[in-house]
Amino acid sequence: MVVREKILDMVVSCFKRHGAKGLDTPAFELKEMLTEKYEENSGLIYDLKDQGGELLSLRYDLTRLSFLTYLCEVPFARYLAMNKLKKMKRYQVGKVWRRESPTIAQGRYREFCQCDFDIAGQFDPMIPDAECLKIICEILSGLQLGDFLIKVNDRRIVDGMFAVCGVPESKFRTICSSMDKLDKMSWKDVRHEMVAKKGLAPEVADRIGSYVQCHGGISLIEQMFQDPRLSQSKQALMGLADLKLLFEYLTLFGIAEKISFDLSLARGLDYYTGVIYEAVLLQTPAQVGEQPLNVGSVAAGGRYDELVATFDPKGHKVPCVGLSIGVERIFYIVEQRLKTSAEKVRTTETQVFVATPQKNFLRERLKLIAELWDAGIKAEMLYKNNPKLLTQLHYCENTGIPLVVIIGEQEQKEGVIKLRSVASREEVAIKRENLVAEIQKRLSGS
Repeated sequence: MVVREKILDMVVSCFKRHGAKGLDTPAFELKEMLTEKYEENSGLIYDLKDQGGELLSLRYDLTRLSFLTYLCEVPFARYLAMNKLKKMKRYQVGKVWRRESPTIAQGRYREFCQCDFDIAGQFDPMIPDAECLKIICEILSGLQLGDFLIKVNDRRIVDGMFAVCGVPESKFRTICSSMDKLDKMSWKDVRHEMVAKKGLAPEVADRIGSYVQCHGGISLIEQMFQDPRLSQSKQALMGLADLKLLFEYLTLFGIAEKISFDLSLARGLDYYTGVIYEAVLLQTPAQVGEQPLNVGSVAAGGRYDELVATFDPKGHKVPCVGLSIGVERIFYIVEQRLKTSAEKVRTTETQVFVATPQKNFLRERLKLIAELWDAGIKAEMLYKNNPKLLTQLHYCENTGIPLVVIIGEQEQKEGVIKLRSVASREEVAIKRENLVAEIQKRLSGS
């Protein structure tokens, strides 16, 4: 929990720094609403029936191969439509549920936590999209997880590529799901799946292969503008124009070197309409005793301009773009590194321990600890009438409590309290009336 709280505090503070409001949407959705959006993956949904017979489903992370997707895009879109909101910047942290076999080594569980950030509203192109990518960079850099890369593409480019390569429109979705496997499988294996299992003509698969193995920066975007086949698709050209503008903004944000235009990125959710992205940690040489970590993507997102309209009786559109941080995978990485480094993590935030070297001083300790609590100081004591001083000091050393206040007969007579530094074992006598001020001074480092 200490690790989780630090990570979540860092993520949420980043969201707030970018002006987002907190929002919490229901854990339950009507089953028909989710299965309508995710019919192909409805087997991943946890279904329940209430006492009135209404079919409900728990919100979930729709897993399309290795890709992370959103915690709350459907509930968020419904919230915007219900409340007739045309503009909102929000964040949400909450649990989601997925009905599939967990893979602990990749930080995948049936119940897990995700953090979402979304910008809804009609704005000039690519400005909100660039901010979302900036946020991912800030969070991953701040968490010090190692080097990372954010792959970027556009669903219009993907669909345009399929069209000019000769993929029948009826096969767009299934071929898209095959493309999603390129982070785990070689192109040779993916091509075999497309041809042997999904009935795609070999020459069509080969045309796709010439694109999906391309990745780079602004120069690749310029190259695709001149591509004799892809340039025939108006849809693809629109996507390329937006990506070019996006890279200009990313350069101004100082993060362009962390972004890669990757034509293999497809993301399976049908409601994405424009820019899509996914952040992956780059493998670094393992330290001695470390196991290489392969958790897949740790953040993902994209633009979904049509989703809100599906919940609005009048079909009003509210353009949206957002991101999701896969914090469960990040928890796993940080925990494994802590185990490897043998770094000790404090599980409490106690600042002061109230101790005594003598018997029959429970009441004095209780009065003293109440004084510290009332002053906002985090304090503890042993729940014993007559604890041994050595036991109390060992407890402080084992739990990392920095300060000990000691009260006994001599201190009581002189009207002082001994203040002990656990690290240096130095003790000073402080007047009782000055104790709180002295502790606060030490804790503030002044």
